[in-house]
Amino acid sequence: MRLRYAATPFVIAALGLGLALVPVAGQTPARPDNVAASDWLQLFNGRDLSDWTIKFAKHALGENLHNTFRVEDGLLKVRYDGWPSFDGEFGHIFYKDPFSYYLIAAEYRFVGEQVTGGPAWAMRNNGLMLHSPSPKTMLRDQDFPIALEIQLLGGLGKGPRTTANLCTPGSHVVYQGALHTVHCTNSTSQTYDGDQWVRVEVLVHGDELVRHLVDGRTVLEYTKPQIGGGGASPVDPAVKIDGTPMTGGYISLQAETAPTDFRKVELLNLEGCTDPRSRSYRPYIVKSNPAMCR
Repeated sequence: MRLRYAATPFVIAALGLGLALVPVAGQTPARPDNVAASDWLQLFNGRDLSDWTIKFAKHALGENLHNTFRVEDGLLKVRYDGWPSFDGEFGHIFYKDPFSYYLIAAEYRFVGEQVTGGPAWAMRNNGLMLHSPSPKTMLRDQDFPIALEIQLLGGLGKGPRTTANLCTPGSHVVYQGALHTVHCTNSTSQTYDGDQWVRVEVLVHGDELVRHLVDGRTVLEYTKPQIGGGGASPVDPAVKIDGTPMTGGYISLQAETAPTDFRKVELLNLEGCTDPRSRSYRPYIVKSNPAMCR
């Protein structure tokens, strides 16, 4: 079932142990709240990278260049202490499964200094890449996956620098009612200077709605993500078919020259069982999938 919404006030119904999204025509879905901790899928298990696949530009799928992605002290770390210098080898680490309707959260901080040779725009810069095709489709030299990038930025101590922005490698969205082809769009978040932890969430309803939240507050919202434009190169033309709706896909974290820590990457799947008679029923589910009922 595909749900359509317009930007009007939330409707939330308290059911069971959580608050449900009520798919009433003409109303904007709310972020699910009061969800049991056990319902969150921990994409990062705190121990290893066994559920993830790494891809660096100019290198083969699966190569962890210079041991950049690693797990230490219970943190997923992006580190450049083994790099002599940077030469355009942007990296991404992909979770094993694709998703379509979900709420994803990442808790991150920036630490240390940018790798030698990194571009100025990439200082204290990382990202959550959503709705990507399989990493197996990326060409060897491809710099960025086709994706929606929820850009994570740290302050530089020089004034405002928002986080949870939108960048669009190989993609476009509809923003404020019109097709939006600008590559990066700032959110309305505050600036986070220093090495403080920040929690960013993204509410995703297929290609119907994407909403960025920081500290529980909406800072950016758009609809109808679709393949199009530049910002990812080179790409397989059989994969990059402009105008194709981006209804779901793979999730990745970046290695974009800035040392970064992630202490949590978790996901609440909003696709599932909507039959109250099933023990797998959850009142917050947005997209019904009877096959997930038990």
